[in-house]
Amino acid sequence: METPNKNPNTENDYLWDGSGTPDPQIQQLETLLGKFRHDGAVLEFPKVTPVSRWKSPRVRMFAAFAAAAVILIAAAIFFRKQPEITTASAGWDISNFSGTPRIGTKLIAQKNASLKPGQVLETDARSSASLESSDTGQIEIEPGTRLRILTMTSGRRHIALERGTIHAFIWAPAGEFVVDTPSATTVDLGCSYTLHVDDSGAGIVRTSLGWVGFKLNGRESFIPAGAACATKPKSGPGTPYFEDAPSELRAALSRFDFEDTTPEQRANDLATILANSRAQDALTLWHLLSRVDAGQRTRVFDRLNATAPAPAGVTREGILALDQPMLDQWWNSLGFDNISVWRHWEHTWPAPDSNQKMDH
Repeated sequence: METPNKNPNTENDYLWDGSGTPDPQIQQLETLLGKFRHDGAVLEFPKVTPVSRWKSPRVRMFAAFAAAAVILIAAAIFFRKQPEITTASAGWDISNFSGTPRIGTKLIAQKNASLKPGQVLETDARSSASLESSDTGQIEIEPGTRLRILTMTSGRRHIALERGTIHAFIWAPAGEFVVDTPSATTVDLGCSYTLHVDDSGAGIVRTSLGWVGFKLNGRESFIPAGAACATKPKSGPGTPYFEDAPSELRAALSRFDFEDTTPEQRANDLATILANSRAQDALTLWHLLSRVDAGQRTRVFDRLNATAPAPAGVTREGILALDQPMLDQWWNSLGFDNISVWRHWEHTWPAPDSNQKMDH
């Protein structure tokens, strides 16, 4: 058995346990201080049982008031940082402009002017403008555009695009930013998109981030990133499609939505759509389920089910009967987004597709 190594500086051991060679100076110090050594009995203190501070009614009351104060202070800070928007003070800031855009009949003279509810902004062929709202988003307005601010309150930012083109980048909660056009209502669902309306009132939306809802009189279209959807007065939104879809599909879809007037024409164009559809064109096929007659729905179902199989619980009979929960479940399985966001918006937004009259 090996002897543990001892500290070679053995005089230091004397300081700790009395072993080793004593240092003369330390011995002298011990002698001088020895007379102060305590030789009496060890003092005994009475046992004290600690009492919990929290058992005292007064302490408990103080703690309750303190906690309530902390909550009130936190709430005050939170709501101070997030003031409610009111129609009296809210608006869109004009963060930039070029040329001679107008608010009503007045030229915009400087940046940071505010566009209030009820006011109209118009750009001519050589003008453009940028709108910004800190809690809503940014809108780039191209030349030849006319738009009106309808409402600007908590939970509702509503404008009307009468003609022209806007690029919207929105960070407000999904469903709170809405744009009326002469042929559909556009609902932001967390996205960036471009919306164009021509002089006839026809329009098209192209989504670059997130997704957009298009609606008119119960006719709904959902447009995810990379997709587009046209709309026309009286007809409402057409069927969404990805912009890289085969040209044959896109041409046949446009005719099917807005031009075909006979069953034969619709049947022929539907056949072209189905024949040219790819796996990602499940977006288009899902929308067509509710836009074809009962006889054609079986063909659409079979093609969609072949490219994007129906999830468990979604039956052929249910889809052919246009069971809404089953349709929604199938949509959610396609990977675009959760349709419950849209359903929530439908229940909370009053009369979303009753477009206000637009004066040209």
